[in-house]
Amino acid sequence: MRPRYLETVVAAAAVLSLTLAACTAAPTPSSPSTGTPSSAPPTASSAPATTASGALPTGTPADVVTGLEAPWSVVFLGDTPLISQRDDGTVLEVTGDQTRPIGTVEGVQHGGESGLLGLAVDDQDRLYAYSTGSDGNRIQRFEVIGEPGSLALGEAETIIDGLPSATIHDGGRIAFGPDGMLYATVGDAGQTDDAQDLDSLAGKILRMTPDGDVPDDNPFDGSFVYSYGHRNPQGIAWADDGTLFAAEFGQNTWDELNIITPGGNYGWPRVEGIAGQEDFIDPVQQWSPDQASPSGIAITGGTIFIANLRGAVLRAVPVADPTTSTDFYAGEYGRLRAVTPGPDGDLWFLTNNTDGRGTPRDGDDRILGVALEE
Repeated sequence: MRPRYLETVVAAAAVLSLTLAACTAAPTPSSPSTGTPSSAPPTASSAPATTASGALPTGTPADVVTGLEAPWSVVFLGDTPLISQRDDGTVLEVTGDQTRPIGTVEGVQHGGESGLLGLAVDDQDRLYAYSTGSDGNRIQRFEVIGEPGSLALGEAETIIDGLPSATIHDGGRIAFGPDGMLYATVGDAGQTDDAQDLDSLAGKILRMTPDGDVPDDNPFDGSFVYSYGHRNPQGIAWADDGTLFAAEFGQNTWDELNIITPGGNYGWPRVEGIAGQEDFIDPVQQWSPDQASPSGIAITGGTIFIANLRGAVLRAVPVADPTTSTDFYAGEYGRLRAVTPGPDGDLWFLTNNTDGRGTPRDGDDRILGVALEE
């Protein structure tokens, strides 16, 4: 099936390839990123990366809330933070430095990486949740009843279901774009070839209306598919100019930061990382999985912030030059799952040390907040 926007995809790939070829990004000691194709891991530098202008963390992060159990996503309903807990399907609200459950998403089936994953809030203050049910992954919508401090989940309304699911590679991030559409990342669910199959929703970034319909201007007629050839994307965010960035788990060689083009093919499983092949769109930056394993991302102040699991680092990438990066708090807080702009201009990031793959510390898991300055 040939995408309507193939010409745009090819042009974008050419621009990115030229940019990457011309750039010499300086990696941090804990982040040997590279902007050029290579069959061998790049050599780490002893100097910090040089970044273009953009907001960066300043000072020491402080606990916002502690005592979370396998948290996965944090969003805001007005000024009230809501957190999803993967394994038990609970949605929490934060009140001061405490949390309270506002409800449990029914029918959540946790196993491995599956369970209650991403949350999003629309412009009518309705909560959307991506979770694993008996028939696959699904997105449901909930009215949130009551006032802060006594919120409760209303009845679930299923927006889309039957999405590919497994104990690995479930994707799970959802977010509303500047166009008002709901975007969702779906992993390949361990079936690698499905990422290249446009008749499958595995290994894709999906775009839909808030009611779960296919938008008329999607790149493939009658399909939710917005981009394909993904392994396990878990981070999506938009820059001020509308550019969509996505972070993606690689297999053994390269994790990726991509610029997403409608109808674009990002190569998995044919290629991993920067391949320089005209049929696929290369990432703008790549890292070895032990230095990264990127999950949630957020963009604020001209900077892309990436929460990394295995790399246990908060990575800052300037929107103005996404081939460079700077690392913060390497190893200090363990695995990081999500990041979001917080109230009063702070940046919040979510640890993920109680999910069975980390080493919990006293008070884990937690949300930390840190000030930003340009």
